[in-house]
Amino acid sequence: MPLTFNSLSHGKVAFGFFNIESDMLLLEHYFFFSTVFCEHMSRIARQPEDEPIPTSYPGYTIDNPEDIGDLMGAIHGIRFTGFIGDLYRQFPFPEDPTDFKQNPKGTRSHDLVKTLITPYARPTEISFIQDHTSSEIALGEYRFGRTSFHQLVEYVWKGGYPRWKDGIRPAHVINMKNLISRSRNKLFEGILLKT
Repeated sequence: MPLTFNSLSHGKVAFGFFNIESDMLLLEHYFFFSTVFCEHMSRIARQPEDEPIPTSYPGYTIDNPEDIGDLMGAIHGIRFTGFIGDLYRQFPFPEDPTDFKQNPKGTRSHDLVKTLITPYARPTEISFIQDHTSSEIALGEYRFGRTSFHQLVEYVWKGGYPRWKDGIRPAHVINMKNLISRSRNKLFEGILLKT
């Protein structure tokens, strides 16, 4: 379930997983797989902090809110619109609320999710800019302070809300955590990736 996080540029913004059988994340109108996000954070963690290095990672943009869909309507099984509606038709919300856990094998649905998002989205490169002078991080058009950015990474590490199923994290998430824990890049200084 996406949660709201404080951005410097747009106030409160939604970020997170939105279906337990997919590892896709959303940041408002940007959509990208957690594998891509974690691999990008891992690359940044391996870099020493020198000059700002603009980078990017692949994702999708859905400009029309109607094309994104109605998450709460899809969760409750009453309104299946847009991309999210199509995804919930394939992977409905579990009948038993105790089964509401993020699947660590959500990467298996990549091909299906790509097929479902294609009619609604356009491929894009989501820029990642680390500004060492102001401790700001930009993900696309959204700017975050370092603390708020850490919360995004911590959210992925935890498996969002409702957490990873059976406490099992995917390999790409564990690899990201290990690299961040050893990183000398001040971007990750003070981040709390607890078990």
